[in-house]
Amino acid sequence: MNQFNFNKNDIDQIKENGLTREKIYSQLSLFHRGTPFVKLDRPCSVDDGIKRLSNNVAKQCLHLYETRGIKKKKIKFVPASGAATRMFKKLILAYHALQTNDHSSAAMAGPVDGDLLFFMHNCRRFAFYEELQASLSEEGLSLDTLLAAQNPVKILRHLLTEKNLNYAMLPKGLIKFHAYENHTRTAFEEHLVEAGGYARTDDNKCKLHFTVSPHHRQKFLAFLQDIQPDYETQLGTNFDVSFSTQKMNTNTIAVDSQNRPFRLSDGRLLFRPGGHGALINNLNQLDGDIIFIKNIDNVAHGRFMDETIEWKKILCGYFIQLQQQIFIFLDQLHQGPMTDSLLAEITGFLKTELSCRLPESVEAAPVGEKQKHLIQRLDRPLRVCGMVPNTGEPGGGPFWTKDNKNNISLQIVETSQIDTNDKQQRSILNRLTHFNPVDLVCGIRNWRGELFDLSEYVDHQAVFIPNKSENGRALKALELPGLWNGAMAFWNTAFVEVPEITFNPVKEVNDLLHKHHQPAS
Repeated sequence: MNQFNFNKNDIDQIKENGLTREKIYSQLSLFHRGTPFVKLDRPCSVDDGIKRLSNNVAKQCLHLYETRGIKKKKIKFVPASGAATRMFKKLILAYHALQTNDHSSAAMAGPVDGDLLFFMHNCRRFAFYEELQASLSEEGLSLDTLLAAQNPVKILRHLLTEKNLNYAMLPKGLIKFHAYENHTRTAFEEHLVEAGGYARTDDNKCKLHFTVSPHHRQKFLAFLQDIQPDYETQLGTNFDVSFSTQKMNTNTIAVDSQNRPFRLSDGRLLFRPGGHGALINNLNQLDGDIIFIKNIDNVAHGRFMDETIEWKKILCGYFIQLQQQIFIFLDQLHQGPMTDSLLAEITGFLKTELSCRLPESVEAAPVGEKQKHLIQRLDRPLRVCGMVPNTGEPGGGPFWTKDNKNNISLQIVETSQIDTNDKQQRSILNRLTHFNPVDLVCGIRNWRGELFDLSEYVDHQAVFIPNKSENGRALKALELPGLWNGAMAFWNTAFVEVPEITFNPVKEVNDLLHKHHQPAS
């Protein structure tokens, strides 16, 4: 890929992004090779890659959390860098379409029309209704009158645009999600409340870390300053909330349809954020015993929170149980002596609890070689991932996958990583029984208590190449291996079934009308 001759301005720009020419050439080579599809072996299902906990086991896990987990240094890690633009995408399209027509909802047609009409009909049920009403009243307008007249243009202007509430450009975490009797809560606030239920320590300290975009960071800081004292009083806990942004050196170069570096109108190269996989670097900076990971938009109304908190504790207890056994085995493997019964016990644990099978060459190897392999296999970061029954949501799911050496492992795979033109692979995808809600409990320390270098456990080939555009010009982007996909490809993994109530994403604004986001009627 050294065929591209970068000029001095290019080289300066590359350095400004914290990158090197060698790194850019490596990225360009990925565009030329294309992203390899993941080879699916079969979907995970209950008792075949996914654990369904009995009531007794769940109670044991809760007990482990209450007795041991409470003493651990826990951090809730929330990717929260996205603006709400996608959440309001259909309303934005409707607003622009209405501006070019006769400003009435009758001018709309098609699915966007249906979403807009549904939004208008249910407008009073949104937590931001009063805020929208107040914004309109400043201009001498009545929200109720506009709703009755089915005249959405002024409503959408006040909700979406920069001169008014600017919801389309706010961070999703600061959108009012839920209404209560005398107040509302944003997604950010719901994460604080939820974390107070399972991420606090026995001295009532609760630590959260949010990854945010640079231009949203100050908004989060100011909002936190306003609300923190009240929530600490309500919940009886002291919050330690920190923020980080995606590092510039995780940006990636964009290319045109010929895989040549994409240039802006001024001749400069175009660099884009590397996607949520870049956040493995942010995760790598944390110092904790247990890390909970959950997306910013996956929160339920407070009246459903008890069950969510209980299942987080269960997952955490299950994690503690697994990690404790791994550490015992690692201590035995390092101390010796090795016995056939111990090796058989560890091999059985790998198979039943971590869904790992030893290669035939290792099974037949001398004791010393098998011992080294078992140490290498066990001494990795650990994640326990909640999986909900598949309800048709778009996104990733749990699969057994094969690498190029036919080694089988558990992975969370996105649909875009699957060759859906291959009949067999499509058949495996269609048999998927569970969905990835991004509900993880992670361990980033080794058996000696030292932090892992998480960059050593990334499958760097598991990138994404989506088609994007810049000012109407088509381009190809490069996204780094997803945080819970390729970025954790070589972690030890366990999938555990969790109930659907724990998964309440808000991808579009009308999702807030789902019962799990609404107060009791």
